[in-house]
Amino acid sequence: MPRALALSPHLDDAAFSCGGTLARLAAHGWTVTLCTVFTRSVTDPGGFALACQLDKGLDASVDYMALRRAEDAAACAALGVRPLWLDLPEAPHRGYPDARALFAPPLLADGVVAPLAQLLAPLLHPAPDLLLAPQAVGGHVDHVQLVRALDSVLPPDLPVLWWTDFPYSLKPHSHPARPFAARMQALPDCAVEGDAAGRLAACAAYRSQLGFQFGGAEGLARALAEAGPVERFRMAGRAPLPATWPAAA
Repeated sequence: MPRALALSPHLDDAAFSCGGTLARLAAHGWTVTLCTVFTRSVTDPGGFALACQLDKGLDASVDYMALRRAEDAAACAALGVRPLWLDLPEAPHRGYPDARALFAPPLLADGVVAPLAQLLAPLLHPAPDLLLAPQAVGGHVDHVQLVRALDSVLPPDLPVLWWTDFPYSLKPHSHPARPFAARMQALPDCAVEGDAAGRLAACAAYRSQLGFQFGGAEGLARALAEAGPVERFRMAGRAPLPATWPAAA
């Protein structure tokens, strides 16, 4: 049975960006693991980290990441994939002081790349048949640091579908950064018609994020409908996609 590994910076990124493809892989008999890397619960958060929780309408006493992991488990069940959570803290817990800093170049003091690479290496040996990972469209530091860590441990012949980061891809004016643009544009484009219903069901499971990202569940449904079922990737190597999949030019 073929295996796919999807690497997601946060608990929602992969489902938002390529959930339809993950659901279609699972429906075609693949064993799919969705590994999210920044999922650590932090007791007594303060400053910007606490603000990121409060602006979602959550009280300071709530274990924010435990809530998000539960949402991710529900999303993965909707996709038919297995969740895996790595114990690393999100950027607001690593010294990034505000929202602007999240989309600026990574801090020199941010030492997360090395420990992340150490955690990723065992997941890639033996290598899965297919890896899905972010292009870091929008330049969020957690996305960028994941790509940097992955680069140091990625097997040279592993097929990779580099997914387009959604919803940042919808906001080129507010999130213009494309830190790996030259590299990604050198790879062939791959467009797959995903399982739109599966993607919507999975994305809707991240209830704590919907108001902040989309203005609510209706806004999520509208954004996904406007984006359409086609999910776009940059493809490294020859991805072993099932021949029976609907594909888009």
